[in-house]
This record gives sequence, C-alpha cells and structure tokens, in this order.
Amino acid sequence: HVQLVESGGGSVQVGGSLRLSCVASVDTIGRYCMGWFRQAPGKEREGVAAIDSDGPTFYEDSVKGRFTISRDSAKNTFYLKANNLNPDDTARYYCAVDPTCEDDSGQFSWDDWVYWGQGTQVTVS
Repeated sequence: HVQLVESGGGSVQVGGSLRLSCVASVDTIGRYCMGWFRQAPGKEREGVAAIDSDGPTFYEDSVKGRFTISRDSAKNTFYLKANNLNPDDTARYYCAVDPTCEDDSGQFSWDDWVYWGQGTQVTVS
C-alpha cells in the first residue's frame, strides 16, 4: 500500500511562492509517474503538474511558467514549486502517484491515478 504525505501548504500573499512536498512510501519514486492536483471549493479536481518516470513533465496551462515539479529520488520525495501565486491558485493540493503517466492509447492523462495523499491547503490573498 502506497502512502503519500504532503506538506508545505499555507497562506501566502499574491505574488508569493510556496514549495509543496510529497513523501512517497514506494521503493523508488523514479519508477512511477508523480503528480500534483488541486481542488478549489465548488470546483472539480484538476491536474496541475506531473513528472513521468523517465523525466518528461506536464503542466496545466494556467500554471505553465509559474509552477515547477521536481523529485529527489534519494529522499523519495517530489515537490511543486509555485511562484507568482494568485487568488485563483487557492485550493487544496493533492499529490498522487501512478504506475504510468499514460493512458491505454499511450497519451499523457490526468485520469485514473491510483494513489493519493490527504492534501494540503494553499490560500492566496
């Protein structure tokens, strides 16, 4: 059973930055697809950023150029660095892990991720 524990959320002013962390209880995080999702009140959960096992990264359009996903295999931890935050980024952020970033057609997909953390709140005001 994979456990994911997020940290690093909090309240930040507009234009500020945060770094979210997710520690994964897997053998080697480099074997998995790792991602960050968020859900704002009254909205559906959406994918934010992901990093595939062989390195490619994927970003939701509204965060491109502002958010960066990375991983530290030695610590079994992956991160989301969020810069230039704005109120639309306010949400509960979840880390997730899946054996693969691709769907059955071989394309990247935000759907059907298997393992999830409990989430960490980010509030921008």
